[in-house]
Amino acid sequence: MNETLTKTRTAVLDEPSKDSVPRIGRTMTRMRMMTGRRLIGRLAIQSVAPDLELSHLDVLDAVRRAQANGEVTVGAIAEILRIDPSRASRVVSDMVSRNVLRREASQADARRIVVVMTPVGQNLLAEIQAQKLAFVTEVVRDWPQEEIDTFSVLFEKFIGGYEAIFLSRDKDTPG
Repeated sequence: MNETLTKTRTAVLDEPSKDSVPRIGRTMTRMRMMTGRRLIGRLAIQSVAPDLELSHLDVLDAVRRAQANGEVTVGAIAEILRIDPSRASRVVSDMVSRNVLRREASQADARRIVVVMTPVGQNLLAEIQAQKLAFVTEVVRDWPQEEIDTFSVLFEKFIGGYEAIFLSRDKDTPG
């Protein structure tokens, strides 16, 4: 059976490319529908912090991403999530009251307030990552290692291109 599966995958990969781009589009739609349910985030919340909402995970992810560029402000969170700063401030306040985030004075400018993850927030992010890796591992469990390696490179390349186009077109859209 494994040999048959390998032959089928090889045949699919060797097909003419006339249907490849439409297939990617259809597959993206299927993936969007599945990820829209946010299964991984829901599982992480159940495991670590059952009283949180999915919007809290979005803010945590925004904090994680913004940290790469230095200190994180509510304005940076709002920009990353493309939400109104007052909405971002309300969600951050809620997360501070739940001990997921904390506010503190900026090290660079004490007049400015920054947002920092607490150990609870860090544990929640670690649980999300563990859930995500377990899920992906299960999906590719029967794949040959060579296919996993190839897919990881191509998927990263695809998403990088997708992000670049999205960001370039988003900048052209009036706010």
